[in-house]
Amino acid sequence: MATTTAPTTDRVFVETTPAERTGTLHRIIVYALLVLCAALVLIPFLWMLSTSLKTQDQLFTREINFIPNPIVPENYIRVWERLNSIKPGMTFTRIIGNTLFITVLAMFGEIFSASLVAYGFARFRWRGRNLVFAIMLATIMIPGIVTRVPGFLIWKELGLLDTYDPLTWPSLFAWGPLYVFLMRQFFLSIPRDIEEAAIMDGANVAQVYWYIMLPLIRPILLAIAVLSFQGNWNNFQGPLLYLSTPEKFPLALAMRFFDQSLSKEAPQWHYMMALATMMAAPVLLLYFLAQKQFIEGINIGAVKG
Repeated sequence: MATTTAPTTDRVFVETTPAERTGTLHRIIVYALLVLCAALVLIPFLWMLSTSLKTQDQLFTREINFIPNPIVPENYIRVWERLNSIKPGMTFTRIIGNTLFITVLAMFGEIFSASLVAYGFARFRWRGRNLVFAIMLATIMIPGIVTRVPGFLIWKELGLLDTYDPLTWPSLFAWGPLYVFLMRQFFLSIPRDIEEAAIMDGANVAQVYWYIMLPLIRPILLAIAVLSFQGNWNNFQGPLLYLSTPEKFPLALAMRFFDQSLSKEAPQWHYMMALATMMAAPVLLLYFLAQKQFIEGINIGAVKG
């Protein structure tokens, strides 16, 4: 009679080395710090969103409640209606249109001018190139407030106050040194063989720049588009300095008049937070849509490949 033996399984215990334990501990610490930083960024935004959906009675309580009870989405409708009645000629639709007009024009101007200047620094050799590039980068350290008064006097002499020109035309002169730096680094990472092949096929410099180089730096273009959109969308000092007609106000400036209209009554932070959420939503949406290209552009554009 044949006998059967039960199969035996050998248990192998792998002992971790001190280096592996140290690496695991390092990753735990890094992830814990990332979670903490994410919480520090997200908690104020979630508090803003929560407050925008509360009633007046829920604002000043000792309990911390991120989920309002009841939820009042009608706050956004009331903000819309109130914005339409702050000043004659100011409507929410017009305010959004003004903001988009300024933001989009300035964004495309910055992208075009910065890419053109960066291409010149990266691909053409001329005397004093490195010195001019260093001076351009040094302008980052100049506080913007220093140029406010000279800029205002220049636009006043040109007779262009209370127009959108001071908020849009300067973007065509590469007023973002950081954008030029990032694009230059991206251009330097592209092999010259691509340009030489195009030139041998009969392309001129403008065609190489427009049809070959710009498509190759698409990630950094999208990254700069997000940064530029955010900066111009939230620009408050520029419109405050140059615009005086309420019909021309963008959202950042109209938000200040909205705050003043509320200050005449009891603090109504739920309305202010609703307007702040509406103002932040387009920037957040643009970032989430271009998140992959944004991170890729910043990572590659920051160093020469």
